[in-house]
Amino acid sequence: MNYKIDNLQYCNWSREIFKINREAKLDAVHVTIVYHEDYDELLERIGEWEKHFKENSDLIFHAKNYKDIEKAREQNKTAIFFGFQNCSPIEDNINLVEKVHELGCRFMQLTYNNQSLLATGCYEKIDSGVTNFGKQTIKEMNRVGIVIDMSHSAEKSTFDAIELSEKPIAITHANPLSWHNALRNKSDDLLKALAESGGMLGLSLYPHHLKDGTNCKLESFCEMTAKTAELIGVKNIGIGSDLCLDQPDEIVDWMRNGTWTKKKNYGEGSKNKAGFPKQPDWFSDARGFENLEVGLKKIGFNKTDIEGILGNNWYNFYKNI
Repeated sequence: MNYKIDNLQYCNWSREIFKINREAKLDAVHVTIVYHEDYDELLERIGEWEKHFKENSDLIFHAKNYKDIEKAREQNKTAIFFGFQNCSPIEDNINLVEKVHELGCRFMQLTYNNQSLLATGCYEKIDSGVTNFGKQTIKEMNRVGIVIDMSHSAEKSTFDAIELSEKPIAITHANPLSWHNALRNKSDDLLKALAESGGMLGLSLYPHHLKDGTNCKLESFCEMTAKTAELIGVKNIGIGSDLCLDQPDEIVDWMRNGTWTKKKNYGEGSKNKAGFPKQPDWFSDARGFENLEVGLKKIGFNKTDIEGILGNNWYNFYKNI
């Protein structure tokens, strides 16, 4: 079966965007439902999603495991998997790991850019690695079935997570540092370790993670994909677009600054104004998967490998863990 999966989107969700994902024939999307929210605020976000599911039941449903990807294909819908881009919802209580799993969380980053109670983020100058609480949380995430996501984590912390986790981890949205020097992109050594452990890399379409940003060419992205496949194996690569459709610019300010600072932190790619960069023309939304298919074929990938990158590799990752 040829599945299409985008393993990271953070959009200002609406029926229009759900329609776009269906036009793109996405069988599944891993959506970010929290960044800095605590447990009580998480419950509010889930309430919002329950409304989305009710009002758009012809397009989407809440997914829990790989069988829901198969169900989505059968019903011509998109399976929605919940994920966190920070560990804020579990606060300082390890018992909440099981609780958030019961609520539908299937991916959780140990940190978002900064030092958390679990690990070090990529914006910190000193990377002390996974903390004692982080080690216990990784065990608990393994036990209940939440994937460890290290997309915004620093290098040593990510190596630690790969070593500590009994199950493969994921970097759901990032690119090789050797292709484009962004704080969030990952070194070749780290990507090799990820692949050797059975982990997955979701290649990001977010302009700050792309060479030449908004002006990145499809050919450049596909060349990078081919080099990454040579480095870590094509079966360890998928797409995690990091699409942020229809989000107002002030959301970037909130993403970067959360509730932890009063000093403006504009983040990568932004010198004095927080705002979302324009997507490349060939990937303005998920319908760009069609352009990716054309570009990957042109660069030399065969049909099986293209189908793997565009969804089957993520499907197999979900199934195997």
